Amino acid sequence: MEQTIVRKLREIEKNEHVRILLAVESGSRAWGFPSTDSDYDVRFIYIRQKEDYLRLEKTRDVIELPLDDVLDINGWDLQKTLRLFRKSNPTLFEWFSSPIVYMETPFAETFRTMMGNYFSTKRSLYHYIHMAEKNRREYLEGDMVKVKKYFYVLRPVLACRWILEKKTPPPMLFSELMEAELPDTLLADVNRLLDLKQNSPEVKMTAKVDKINTYLEDSIADIQNILKSLEETKLVDWQELDDLFLQQLQTM
Repeated sequence: MEQTIVRKLREIEKNEHVRILLAVESGSRAWGFPSTDSDYDVRFIYIRQKEDYLRLEKTRDVIELPLDDVLDINGWDLQKTLRLFRKSNPTLFEWFSSPIVYMETPFAETFRTMMGNYFSTKRSLYHYIHMAEKNRREYLEGDMVKVKKYFYVLRPVLACRWILEKKTPPPMLFSELMEAELPDTLLADVNRLLDLKQNSPEVKMTAKVDKINTYLEDSIADIQNILKSLEETKLVDWQELDDLFLQQLQTM
């Protein structure tokens, strides 16, 4: 499958006249708990030819391949990427921290060395807690719950706990978040859910786990209260990002 993915990415480069700077896995496979029928969520960063950035007509800043049952491939233009990076977009921190890398250039390592300068505790907490509360409300209220939905709430809650404790971007691997942030009293229940998730289809259901639900509800309320008084102090300018963009453009 990795060879198929790389071939698809090379086809994108040829057909779209772009160069891919980084391509990674971004979903449950990168989080470390794919189901038996999980698809591949491939995300990439690309740069276009110089002339494309000088046109008066705006060029679309995303590339998306048609979805199928196995592959979900899409990417962001470098300009879009750097603009979002300045806003401390948590998705970018995840992509550049993915343990599964399909393609990368020296740009990726340069970007990683800069990430600490653009990480915002407050913006990241808002991102993850909004995700956790939305998924909890939509998926965890019934007596029977899809197993994978528990991780759609557990992971962002543990990510928030990591951010509050360490003031750094959370790791992609769920096992690292568990080890660092999950209470010991929940380990057995979460490990049971992990086993179900990894050895069952995506649609696998389980009875609601009251102990986990209570922990998630209390954690979300706690983090939301902390956010009310959290100040944002990070100020960044454009110069470093402009320089990085122009540097990459000179290679095209």
